[in-house]
Amino acid sequence: MIDEQVLQRTQRMFQELREEIGRVIVGHDAVIEGVLICLLCQGHALLEGVPGLGKTLLVRTLARALGLEFSRIQFTPDLMPADITGTLLLMEDEAGRRHFEFARGPLFAHLILADEINRATPKTQSALLEAMQERSVTVGNNTHELEEPFVVLATQNPIEMEGTYPLPEAQVDRFFFKLKLAYPDLGELEEIIVRNTSGAPYSAREVLSREEVLAAREIVAAFPVPEQLYRYASALVHATHPDSELAPPAVREYVEYGASPRGGISLIAGAKAHAFLAGEVNVGLEDIRAVFAPSLNHRVILSFKGEAAGVSPEEVLDEVLRRVEVDALR
Repeated sequence: MIDEQVLQRTQRMFQELREEIGRVIVGHDAVIEGVLICLLCQGHALLEGVPGLGKTLLVRTLARALGLEFSRIQFTPDLMPADITGTLLLMEDEAGRRHFEFARGPLFAHLILADEINRATPKTQSALLEAMQERSVTVGNNTHELEEPFVVLATQNPIEMEGTYPLPEAQVDRFFFKLKLAYPDLGELEEIIVRNTSGAPYSAREVLSREEVLAAREIVAAFPVPEQLYRYASALVHATHPDSELAPPAVREYVEYGASPRGGISLIAGAKAHAFLAGEVNVGLEDIRAVFAPSLNHRVILSFKGEAAGVSPEEVLDEVLRRVEVDALR
C-alpha cells in the first residue's frame, strides 16, 4: 500500500520540479515529461533532434534541480572505450612501490549526456551497454558499481548521417524511450531569444535530493495496475509483429521485426510514472496511450518495403493503437 500523504507530497515535489525546469527550458513539455518518466523508471532515453534545440541545457538543468552529478560526453570517431569508462593508471607510492589505480571516467555520474552517440565507433558505443543494462563498469578484472540514479540521455542528429555509425538494434532496445525534439513555435522562439539576450539567464535551484528521487522510484513501482491493462499492453506489443493475429495491415505490409518484451515492460512502467506525474493514484488507459509511441517507436524495425514507401514507425504505431485498443479490453 502507498501512503496517501507521502504520495501527494512527492507528487507536489515533482510538480515543483517541472515548474523549475520550465523557468529555464522553453517548450519541450512532452520531452521533459519523458525524461522524468525515464528517471522514475530507471530507464534511459534516446533524444533525437537537430543541434541547437536545448538538449544539453535540458539535461544540465535537470541535474542541477535534482542536486545530481552531471557528465557530458561528446562522442567522436576517435573516442575510445577507456575515455568514458575509465582506465588503470600505474602509480607509485612514497616507498617507490608501483601499483595500478583505477581512474574513473565520465560514466561515473548520475545523469550522463551522451552527445551525438552515433558519431562514435561501435567499439565505443558498446562500452555503454554494460553500464546501461547492468549499472556497472568492468575494467580489467574488477567490476565497479554505478551509483543510482544512473540515467543515460543519448542524442543523435536525424539529418546529418555522414561519418556516423547507426546504433545496433540491441543497443537501441536498451533505451526506455525515444523522444523527438521539434523546433519551437513562433511564440516559444521569441521567448527563447528574450531569455538569452536579457542579462544572465536564470539558473535552476535544487528542488529535490538524490534520496527523494530514489524514494519516488519506489512509490512509482508500487502503483497498482488493473489486470486488463496488462492484457492491453501485451496485445499492443504483440500487434507490432507481422506474424501476429492481432497485427493490422500496416504492420503486416511494412514491418520486418516488432517490439521486444522490453517494449511491454516500458509500457507498463512508463504508464505508472505518467500516472504519478499526472497526480493520479492508479494507472488508467490514458496512461498507456500516452507512453505508447515513445516506448515502441525505436523498437519497431521497418522492412525494405516500408523504408521505400516512406512510412514512419509512428504511422504504423498509430494504426496499431486504433485497431487494438477496443478488442484487447474485452
